Amino acid sequence: MTISYSDLLILDDQKIILDVRSPREFAHAHIPGAVSLPLFDDQERAHVGTTYKQVSREMAIKIGLDYFGPKMRKLVESVEELTNSGDLHVVVHCWRGGMRSAAVAWLLKFYGFQVSVLDGGYKAFRQWVLDNLSKDYNFYLIGGKTGSGKTKILHELAARGHTTIDFEGLASHKGSAFGNIGMPDQPSQEMFENIVSLEVYHKSRSHQVIWVEDE
Repeated sequence: MTISYSDLLILDDQKIILDVRSPREFAHAHIPGAVSLPLFDDQERAHVGTTYKQVSREMAIKIGLDYFGPKMRKLVESVEELTNSGDLHVVVHCWRGGMRSAAVAWLLKFYGFQVSVLDGGYKAFRQWVLDNLSKDYNFYLIGGKTGSGKTKILHELAARGHTTIDFEGLASHKGSAFGNIGMPDQPSQEMFENIVSLEVYHKSRSHQVIWVEDE
């Protein structure tokens, strides 16, 4: 069973998204809220990919199965812990919704989980992000020089019930000489776009006006 990202949004908190791409792929950027459950580590993925390109698809699949087999039990037990033994709808994805997600989805479904594969994988999610960011939204800008208190005003508006998005906070950065001192590591540009797109999507659904700080 496959599911589109638009339909996935409707599930709200009844789902858990499992990203079975390699750790390096996940670290660069991922669907916000997704959990990393790599089918292959970075070296294994490189081995399978190189074999696919230089030898054959069949040999790459055999090597992939060599890596996959010993991990089956651990993958199932990890998902049991994450889903409280099966109470959530499990959505699996890889880069394009191909063999990696199909293999893990098969295993989890065989064990008894309610499983779907994200149609088109992370690549389809990225297209949704870009399409969503290209839409017109009704933003109200808070302008001013650095140090004039724009962020404080934004937070005060939020405290008074207005809809706001703190782009600076989402980027883990301050627009000053102090940069991101004392803040979490900055996300990649791609990850920042993913976060912002979801934030704008959710807040624009029920509010016509969104206050933001002019950057």
